[in-house]
Amino acid sequence: MAVQVRGMGHALPDKVLNNFDLEQMVETNDEWIVERTGIKERRIADSNTATSDLCFEAARMALERAGVEAEELDLIIVATVTPDMMFPSTACIIQQRLGASKAAAFDLSAGCTGFIYGVTVAERFLSAPDCRYALIVGADVLSRITDFTDRNTCILFGDGAGAAVIGKGSTPGILSSYLGADGSGADLLYLPAGGSRIPVSHETIEKKLHFVRMHGNEIFRFASKIMVEICEKLLSRAELDYNDVDVFVPHQANLRIIKTAMKRMNIPPEKTLINIDQFGNMSAASIPVALSMAYEEGLLKDGQLILAAAFGAGLTYGGILFRWGRN
Repeated sequence: MAVQVRGMGHALPDKVLNNFDLEQMVETNDEWIVERTGIKERRIADSNTATSDLCFEAARMALERAGVEAEELDLIIVATVTPDMMFPSTACIIQQRLGASKAAAFDLSAGCTGFIYGVTVAERFLSAPDCRYALIVGADVLSRITDFTDRNTCILFGDGAGAAVIGKGSTPGILSSYLGADGSGADLLYLPAGGSRIPVSHETIEKKLHFVRMHGNEIFRFASKIMVEICEKLLSRAELDYNDVDVFVPHQANLRIIKTAMKRMNIPPEKTLINIDQFGNMSAASIPVALSMAYEEGLLKDGQLILAAAFGAGLTYGGILFRWGRN
C-alpha cells in the first residue's frame, strides 16, 4: 500500500510580535534573541481566535489543494497541546465545522513532535481496506500558555496551524517513519497545572503554574543529538543516504539546533526549510506550515525526497521520509 501526502495547508494569525516589541515587555533585546534562537518575530492570535479556528482554516486549504472533499475523510487527527478545551477534542470541533461526518476524530498530545506522530498514526490507519483519506492538523496557540514576563520562554513561541491530507496512491509517498520517546525528560518541558495532578485554583494562578516551564540547556543537548539519530534511522530504513535528500524540514525550535543538525548531516542551506526567523516555535504547526508555505512558493517539485524530523515535550521525537507529489 502506498500512502501519499495529497495536499498541505496553513493558517497564521495576522498580529506580528517582533523582538523590538518584546523589548518593551521584558528585559531582553533583539540582538540577544537572534543570537541565541534565530527568531526575529512570531505570530500571536487575538483574543477571539482559538486553536480550532486556525485548524479549520488550515484544513480547508489542505483539502482544496488535495482535491478531496471533507465528506471523503475517514480520520481527523489534531496534534496540539493547546486544545480549545479539555473535552470534547478539537478534532471533533473541526469535524463538525468541515462537515466531515464519517470521519473518526481525536486529539493527540506529543508536543512539538505532534504532527509527525499524527501522520505516522494516520498512515497505519490507512492500511485498513475501507479507509482512504486522513486529515492531520498540527496546531497550537502557545501565546495562551506563555508567561510574557519570563524572558527565557516568551521569546520562543508563536501561534499557527498546518495541515496535511494523506491518502492512498499508486506510487510510493511515505517511505519510512520513526517515533520515539524518553519519559525521563518529562520535567524538562511541561505545563504544571490544569490537569488532574494540580487542578486549577487561585493558588495555581497566583503562582503562574498555567504557563510553560522549560529547562532550555538540557533540551538543547537532547535535540542536537536526537535530530541526527532520527534522520539516520529514517534513511537507513529506506536504504537511502543524505545525498538523496532534496528537502530537509527540521522542527523550528532553535536555529542553532537546526544548523548543528545540518552540519553533522552535511545538508546545505539551500535544501533546508527554515522559517523560525518569521514565526518562532509553533510547536506541532512548525513542520506542516513550513511545507505548506514551500509548496505555495513553488519550492516543492514532484518526486523530491523530503526528510522531516522533530522533538518535543515528553520528551518525544520522530520523523518521516516521503516523496512529494501524487498520482
